[in-house]
Amino acid sequence: MKRNILIHPDPRLKKLCDPVADMSDALRALADDMLETMYDAPGIGLAAPQIGILQRVITLDCTAQDEDNRALVMFNPEIVESSEETSSYEEGCLSIPDQYAEVVRPAEVTVRWMDVDGKEQQETFADLWATCVQHEIDHLNGKLFIDYLKPLKRQMITRKMQKLKRERARA
Repeated sequence: MKRNILIHPDPRLKKLCDPVADMSDALRALADDMLETMYDAPGIGLAAPQIGILQRVITLDCTAQDEDNRALVMFNPEIVESSEETSSYEEGCLSIPDQYAEVVRPAEVTVRWMDVDGKEQQETFADLWATCVQHEIDHLNGKLFIDYLKPLKRQMITRKMQKLKRERARA
């Protein structure tokens, strides 16, 4: 089931999310909903707080549209290692539509998480995958990509989002 994506500023996007205790059918259904919502948006990543669920769940798929999907669902993801080398990507966010900015992050990260079967997984990500997984994990910690920007640019984007929300409320 496709879910509504929250638009910044929304207080739920700034909250620290709770860890997932045990795998359940409800969590698997949430993961399916998140993937459907992410692909429909369309986006390459989605975190549970973006649909108003304050739990540590993210979905991502950075494969090109013409490739086979490589959908990843991560419960309780945590970065266990980061490279000193950095990379810069122009990031966007489904909760901050049509706004993009360069963000510098570690070029490679190793992430540990629980999969939909409750098994622990660990993988090292690079390039766009590394940026995406860090961006989504930030959401679980109440941090948005605009939090990396200078205050003036961040305020300008926030004002645009407030205007967008007012326009959508009137429609």
